[in-house]
Amino acid sequence: MRNRLIIIIVRIVNFILTKILKKKGGNLPGKIAKKLNKNIIKYFKFDCPVIAVTATNGKTTTNNCIKYMIEKNGKKVVSNADGNNMETGIITTLLKSSKINGKVDADFVTLEVDESYVPIVFKKIKLDTLVVLDFFRDQLDRNGEVETLILKINEFLKSYDGNLVLNIDDPNVARFGRANENNKNVYYFSVDKYTYATKEEREAGEGKFCPFDKERLEYEYYQYSHIGRFKCPKCGYGGEKANVKLENVDVKNGSFEVEGEKFTSLANSIYSIYNFAAVVAVAKLYKLDAKQGIKSFQLNNGRCEEIEIQGCKTMINLAKNPTGANVSLRILNEDEDSKELLFVLNDNIADGKDVSWIWDINFDVKNVTRIVTAGTRAYDIAIRIKTSGFEPEKIEPYENLEEAVKSFYSTTTKKYVIANYTSLQPTRREILKLK
Repeated sequence: MRNRLIIIIVRIVNFILTKILKKKGGNLPGKIAKKLNKNIIKYFKFDCPVIAVTATNGKTTTNNCIKYMIEKNGKKVVSNADGNNMETGIITTLLKSSKINGKVDADFVTLEVDESYVPIVFKKIKLDTLVVLDFFRDQLDRNGEVETLILKINEFLKSYDGNLVLNIDDPNVARFGRANENNKNVYYFSVDKYTYATKEEREAGEGKFCPFDKERLEYEYYQYSHIGRFKCPKCGYGGEKANVKLENVDVKNGSFEVEGEKFTSLANSIYSIYNFAAVVAVAKLYKLDAKQGIKSFQLNNGRCEEIEIQGCKTMINLAKNPTGANVSLRILNEDEDSKELLFVLNDNIADGKDVSWIWDINFDVKNVTRIVTAGTRAYDIAIRIKTSGFEPEKIEPYENLEEAVKSFYSTTTKKYVIANYTSLQPTRREILKLK
């Protein structure tokens, strides 16, 4: 009775928030529910597969694409598509979609989960499939070094025997396949070498040494950061065979092939292609058709989002760590047209107060005629860009975001926007005001 009453109370709160106040509920309903019963998450019951996606970068897009793909197959999906990926956000999602007895009404549940919350959440509720995309250094003052998170998840996986879908091109992720030698449900996905892959590492990366015998890994090629085809010369780590491999990758046209079948998408970055590789792997696991879902899935909400503002083609992308920024700049450099860049950097608690990561960004930009900076650390990022060799007179820092956006669109040159976590949506809103 207590848990039923909690569900009723929280649904009333959610109704007031979303229908009367016209706000997104976010984590608040889940926070209230957990305050009333700290183990409320254990009350939920599932008669369907629960799929979770975790990573440093790309989990929102991948989770939303998996959701969209499953819906295209005619199934009902419950998902935290807005990206509230900690325990209280997941509780909010389940509260809104369950019956009074706690049973979640769905054919599939797909959840984006913050890396540090994977062991916490899935010790309390069932998990059928865990998808792990990548691991990069991120928010050191909140998460610590990336190895700390990896070891926490690895410990959880030692007793996990469900489906494990792993990016075999990331040495920080592929290692999870050996966490539980009794788990026979480990599946790998990979992406074949694409046009802009390099022989040498161009950006800051984490996966340099074999986690099993500490030998330096040897790379055939790097896709970006430490993602690529690698192998340990001593123990052979990295030589495992991929269950799903994307081949003939054409990022400009957003196409690739899987076992000879051509897929097309609306995305045009290697970053997105890896997300789609995970989606194809999940579809194969559950015998679903991924082709139509990937073809029409639109990247939005500031994740490689393409829009047109006052006749200017604009791409907006989130970058909350060096790899996110470097991938965004790769996309910019792969575009041979003349363009301008807006970089917005905040240092709020959710971003991490330590912004020293900007010194690991590779600002070797091409055909960029002007860079505008904004955010609480507008001058820090401006100085970083200046020290990279970019002409100082072409850098415009603004303390006021609205002024920065207006100046940015004072020309008709193609636009690229990079914004970190708390600056992404305010920047996007300011830009859309001009549409």
